[in-house]
Amino acid sequence: MIGIDVGGANLKLADDHGVHIHYCPLWSGAPLTDLLRPYASSGDTSAAVVMSGELADCFENKLQGIEFIVRAVREVFPAARFYGTDAAFHDDPVPALAAANWLASADYMREKYPDAVLLDVGSTTADIIPLSRFPALPGLTDLLRLQKGYLVYTGMLRTPVATLLSSVDLWGIETPVSTEYFATSADAHLALGHIGPEGYTCDTPDRKEKTLEASLRRLARVVCADLEEIGEAGALHVAEAFWDRQREIVCGAVRRVKEETGSSHVIVAGMGAALFARECGGTDLTKALGPVADALPAYAIREVALRTRGN
Repeated sequence: MIGIDVGGANLKLADDHGVHIHYCPLWSGAPLTDLLRPYASSGDTSAAVVMSGELADCFENKLQGIEFIVRAVREVFPAARFYGTDAAFHDDPVPALAAANWLASADYMREKYPDAVLLDVGSTTADIIPLSRFPALPGLTDLLRLQKGYLVYTGMLRTPVATLLSSVDLWGIETPVSTEYFATSADAHLALGHIGPEGYTCDTPDRKEKTLEASLRRLARVVCADLEEIGEAGALHVAEAFWDRQREIVCGAVRRVKEETGSSHVIVAGMGAALFARECGGTDLTKALGPVADALPAYAIREVALRTRGN
């Protein structure tokens, strides 16, 4: 059996050989079915699937996105089953399939970590999931999770810098930022050494290089400057200001959920696991799970499906 997590930006899979991650921006017509096809070469067409890509703005509404994803997966895996926000598997493209990947992670992790808050920081979002409250989690949509503080829409790669910053202190002068799409969190994290160029797996805002210098140039544009105008130190200051704000938002949300639910500790997954475990005082699940921590919903839904099939 294969576990599949179809996001708006990334396709993540877990099988007997490990985890596999592909940049797959649905809004630009990424070939989802073609990316899946090599994984069916063994002849095993059983798959357990979760998704969040139905929110991509290439679809008129979530149900249209769900229908597209179900159809695309079924072309390769005819026996695929889809896990919903009701914590159940479905054969048909029903509304409950929208954004259930986080719940699959919770369903799998709750037995081993029953009193933890799970923080999963990916390229785009941060899921904050109180595992001790699992009975109350089914039925939560992304809208409801935003309202409860269980979903923070910022991540390691795709967050535009200007969405978190309104100004930057440059040389003691409070400097407003441009709200153009000049730089992203990937540029900030690359500039600060939190990721390397190989970790910059999404498109750049200007479709140019994924190097330190290119990221610094994009960061300089956030304050309407050339890199030569503010220097590397000025561009790094933009990156630091963004990171300070992102860390404050995510770790603050984690603290609130931990306190509200009386949870004893925090566990951290996703591509930001090591960084945010350090900053938010949590345990990096990469040490316990290895590479699957970066594709936790795909791995989790496979395990949940195997557990269900074994009952």
